[in-house]
Amino acid sequence: MKITILVEGQTEIAFKRHLLAFLGSKLAGKMPRLQFWPYHGRIPKEEKLRRAVADLLSNGTPSSDAVIALTDVYTGIRDFANASDAKAKMRQWVGPENRFHPHVALHDFEAWLLPYWTDIQRIAGHNRQPPPGLPETVNHNRPPSHHVREIFRVGKCRDDYSKPRDANRILRGQDLSVAALQCPELRAFINTIITLSGGINI
Repeated sequence: MKITILVEGQTEIAFKRHLLAFLGSKLAGKMPRLQFWPYHGRIPKEEKLRRAVADLLSNGTPSSDAVIALTDVYTGIRDFANASDAKAKMRQWVGPENRFHPHVALHDFEAWLLPYWTDIQRIAGHNRQPPPGLPETVNHNRPPSHHVREIFRVGKCRDDYSKPRDANRILRGQDLSVAALQCPELRAFINTIITLSGGINI
């Protein structure tokens, strides 16, 4: 089983090793070949997305058995009203292809870091409180990435927040099921991979 994940490049750097480690613990003997297809900036949309998915499903050595697109709902230009809208639009752009699976980070990737707020406090060097509510309800007006950047800005750490560096530090040694229990979109993304691989959903 070969699964290709279309993803924003910095998210791939921050998340890949932790996702692979978690899936390895859940898919013993069934681990798929995961190919990350990173983009500089957001993943493509409309016809460019359709062509990318079609190419991955038909070409390569071997070609992909499934393609997952993972996008932030908050892209900076309000392409999507919400998670359902983002997934519906990606599905519409690609067309009737049952090997394509659209997924989202709601409202952006940093929502999946918020369950580890005590570690964010430690790394940032500040006791600022987390945003209220469940991670994926932190919305467009001040998305999760804003809150993470802000605690790094006011904290004692030397540098501003960097997704590739600091998200990796936050996730190091963590159990992703902690975030998945609080973040339904993360859980859905992980479960798509597990289901395609013949495993048992979390």
